[in-house]
Amino acid sequence: MVSLSRESVLAALEYVKDPCTGRSLTALNAIAGVEISNNGAVAVHVMLGYPARSLKGHIEESVCVAVSTVEGVQSVTCDVGWLIQPKASANQKEPLPQVANIVAVASGKGGVGKSTTTANLALALAAEGARVGVLDADIYGPSQPQMFGVGKVRPQIRGQKHMEPIEAHGVQINSMGFLVTEQTPMIWRGPMVSGALQQLLSLTLWHDLDYLLIDMPPGTGDIQLTLAQSVPVTGSVIVTTPQDIALLDAKKGIEMFRKVNVPVLGVVENMATHVCSACGHEEHIFGEGGGERIAREYQTQLLGSLPLELAIREQMDAGKPTVIADPEGDVAESYRRIARQMAANLWVAEGVQVPVIEMDDD
Repeated sequence: MVSLSRESVLAALEYVKDPCTGRSLTALNAIAGVEISNNGAVAVHVMLGYPARSLKGHIEESVCVAVSTVEGVQSVTCDVGWLIQPKASANQKEPLPQVANIVAVASGKGGVGKSTTTANLALALAAEGARVGVLDADIYGPSQPQMFGVGKVRPQIRGQKHMEPIEAHGVQINSMGFLVTEQTPMIWRGPMVSGALQQLLSLTLWHDLDYLLIDMPPGTGDIQLTLAQSVPVTGSVIVTTPQDIALLDAKKGIEMFRKVNVPVLGVVENMATHVCSACGHEEHIFGEGGGERIAREYQTQLLGSLPLELAIREQMDAGKPTVIADPEGDVAESYRRIARQMAANLWVAEGVQVPVIEMDDD
């Protein structure tokens, strides 16, 4: 008779795959603990590196089924949690205080829904159990205050220069849009814009964030170079629409991040299909399969495709992004799935993890 042991339990867990990465929980070093009682009761503790509230029950069930097949096991319990660790940035800049990871959400051209995607991804990450912030880096055309429904709010100033982020729907936000009126044009040259971005980023008192998403302006100019060279970015996401013109510019965005060694965590294809509200006919208005082609060409991943829907635009204009306005809907689920995959890709991305320094009283 084989005695029940930690090794036999871990051997069974080699066949339990993490849903996002496709790797076994043991290969990911996600088994935080195994407790075995004399009566054959086994408790397994799983610790993921990305927020996964929607997957928690599924993973716990899979673990319990696998471990229950081990000889000598009488009962199994499992709990799944997550701990988001900071990843080192490519430019080796010092991490921002209270910010674990910075993810740039970029596009090569305007009008592809990048800001809408950023807002909903931030809310999706928060819904999955992460602490999230958004920095609106589009100095010339800030839109996040409007999208989060806090356009008339002004940040509180601390110590004459630091700003408290505005919180909306559980997400911390800062934007040039909070500091000027809607009618004020930003008639600035490149160096002034880059300086404003750096001040917004460094002078905001972010509070214990797992992820700070930066809503980038379109293009590959001054702000993008400032971000790549001066900000400790740990990953990037490219937003595009399926048509060839948008894909050409998206390729430039991917190439830019690759040149500065920032991992591209994946591509989000926006406005992929449109379903007629009157007859139900589905049509690929901007082309089909473009996001998948560019992801394959650059050996990255298509994180997901999103539809062209009137409701999404109406919800954003009303200051209630889709993940908040219709949390049980198909589109909100798509955003959550994309957010989970993005965070999981960052977890397993190549690179050195920043050590976590713990202090005690000894």
